[in-house]
Amino acid sequence: MSLWGETPTLTGRHVRLRPLVPEDAPALAAAAGDGDLTELFFANVSGLTDPEAFVAAALKERDHGRALPFTVETPDGRVVGLTRLMRMHEAHRRVEIGGTFYARSVQRTGVNTEAKLLLLTHAFDTLGCNVVQIRTDWFNKRSQAAIERLGAKRDGVLRSHQVMNGRVRDIVVYSIIAGEWPGVRMNIEFLLGRVR
Repeated sequence: MSLWGETPTLTGRHVRLRPLVPEDAPALAAAAGDGDLTELFFANVSGLTDPEAFVAAALKERDHGRALPFTVETPDGRVVGLTRLMRMHEAHRRVEIGGTFYARSVQRTGVNTEAKLLLLTHAFDTLGCNVVQIRTDWFNKRSQAAIERLGAKRDGVLRSHQVMNGRVRDIVVYSIIAGEWPGVRMNIEFLLGRVR
């Protein structure tokens, strides 16, 4: 099997990303409940109102070779969210980081920053990606600020790109290309160095 089809365990100082399993459904629902994330109309967490179906859909994407879903844990083993490499295209050497949410209690900590560093390192250094995209809803201004803080560049807005829960969504697209990765890595490591 190609590395593109294997979900590794990625470990840092603030977070561990491990392969998603069906048994994670209750813990992911609890993480989404920390901050009532399922009520955010612009986030994809609303699907966690049915945690088993949410996890089954993520695993189906994995089984079709389109995504690598990761359960996000703190060093003590507490499940605090989910993230994915998705829209994977091995021939074109591109992936997207997305389908991400974190419990409110770990937002604005080192969890997201380090998770992005681990995923980007895997994408560029292990998979040999040419580009990694990150997308977010037009109304998710906090997410846009976090993506820009990492060093990703805004490519543009895909207008009326998706329908989610009956609402037509505009999607803001960001990317990091391979030539930018060394500088972006340095920036993310600098940001992590400031986290206690």
